[in-house]
Amino acid sequence: MHDRGLAGAASPPGDRGVAVWLLVCCALVFAMVVVGGITRLTHSGLSIVEWQPIVGTVPPLDDSAWQEAFRKYQQTPEFRQVNTEMDLAGFKSIFWWEYAHRLLGRLIGAAFLLPLLWFAARGRVGRALTWKLAALFALGGLQGAMGWYMVQSGLVDDPRVSQFRLAAHLGMALLIYAAMLWIALDLILSRRAGAPSGLRRLAFGLAALVFVMAISGSFVAGIRAGLAYNTFPLMNGHVVPPGMFVLEPWYLNFFANVATVQFDHRLIAWAIAFLVPWFWVLTRREGVPQRARLSASLLLGALVLQTALGISTLLLAVPVPLAVAHQAGALLVFTASLLAAHSVR
Repeated sequence: MHDRGLAGAASPPGDRGVAVWLLVCCALVFAMVVVGGITRLTHSGLSIVEWQPIVGTVPPLDDSAWQEAFRKYQQTPEFRQVNTEMDLAGFKSIFWWEYAHRLLGRLIGAAFLLPLLWFAARGRVGRALTWKLAALFALGGLQGAMGWYMVQSGLVDDPRVSQFRLAAHLGMALLIYAAMLWIALDLILSRRAGAPSGLRRLAFGLAALVFVMAISGSFVAGIRAGLAYNTFPLMNGHVVPPGMFVLEPWYLNFFANVATVQFDHRLIAWAIAFLVPWFWVLTRREGVPQRARLSASLLLGALVLQTALGISTLLLAVPVPLAVAHQAGALLVFTASLLAAHSVR
């Protein structure tokens, strides 16, 4: 199967401008996910105990304001149960990561909304696309609310956020990222002769599986399952670790049992480790467009890097730099899987 040429004329300048703007927003969301990972790994996420979308843009500016913020943090279960010896200097070190995370969220909102209004006012996005982008902005606002809903779960009794809310928070971020990237690719890349239906299904299935893999990783992070079973490829000498179904009701094991959650994460990783090379081989056999072959190679390379990061993070018991790199690697693999799926659509 050979490339067709462009499906119509090349993208007009307006389309390219909109695409570039969306890709910049994708880069900001990528940074947001990485900073969110740092915030979680440094246990900084519960340092700001109020959700103030407007007023909270300004951090404490004098000693009395810092003392007031610290006093509020001292009322949280995290301080009372975990950080009882923390002083104001220690509080500031965790405050700034959470503040950066929230400030970046506000920046993304502005970076999305203001250009959207500008493009729409000048007729550079059609009505249908305007509505899609407006829905994305609304989803972004809901994502901010979900972030606060997640933080609230760690301010009551348990100094940990709910792993369910953490998964929902990450999942929404990935969906927003995927939608923006897909629209941008549609605007700047032509439609070419498609790939065989089986290869298309495999490509879209891989993107969905990588998404599920990332969500399973959020459950690993949420219950800190990476601090157990720090061996590879076996789990402390077992293919299937004992105690995988000790919780009742049985389905809670998939979300709250350290052994089960980590086993599932590994199982999905093994599936992806098999399917991605197979996808790469098929793109060489089927004569698909060059873009599809390149996307498959990028996906394979990203997977190799992410696998190395994941194993290293596990064996070294989750050091922060490696764990952050592993979270960034997950988004790189997700990006590559979207590029691959788009290239064979």
